[in-house]
Order: sequence, then C-alpha cells, then structure tokens
Amino acid sequence: DNMAFGNPTKYWQLDPSKAEGGASGWDNAVIQASDIYAKRVHNLFCDNCHSHVARALNLMQYNGSSNYNMVTLCFYMLIHGKYVSFPSCLKTWIPAIFMISLMVLLIVLTQIRI
Repeated sequence: DNMAFGNPTKYWQLDPSKAEGGASGWDNAVIQASDIYAKRVHNLFCDNCHSHVARALNLMQYNGSSNYNMVTLCFYMLIHGKYVSFPSCLKTWIPAIFMISLMVLLIVLTQIRI
C-alpha cells in the first residue's frame, strides 16, 4: 500500500465480535467505509485515514457506539494503542523530543545574561 505518511507505527487491536452483526457486520462496514472514502481525497487535517476508520467504526457500531471521530480515536490510540516495534516508537517520538529540547535550549540560552 502507498500510504501518504509512511507505514503505520501504532495500532489498536479491535475485536470483530464487538461489531453489530459480528464478523460479517465488521466486513460490511469496512467495505462500505472504503467505498465512501474511495471517492474522497484525504488531507492532513479534516478528512484523513482517521476519519475513514471512524466512519467504519460508526457504521459497524463498534462496542455499541456510533460516536467515533478523529478526536476519540486519538484518545483510544493513546490508551489502547501498541507500537509496531521499538523503532516505530522512536520514529513517533524523536521529532517531538527534538523540537521540545530545541525550544527549551533556546529559552534557557536567552535567559542567560553574560
């Protein structure tokens, strides 16, 4: 697959039996969501892969809910998500750690009086 931002680094293992209709309900919802998103252009902020997944979860009423969106998926991924590997964890966090470290360094250096 040709994913816009590289291969996934984290996943949340779901249980098809929690979909309305079980495994066949799961399959139907995934197909229906994929048909909907096949006609859409994904973008970074508003309508992306997370929206696609949320649509599928809403269609299958996963775990009895149809209120999934990008924000709820973010929190579920923070709570239930697992990294694909240790390097994928580093790939996720090193850029943020670098930027925060750089900002702290700049703040400290601007506060030092010579």
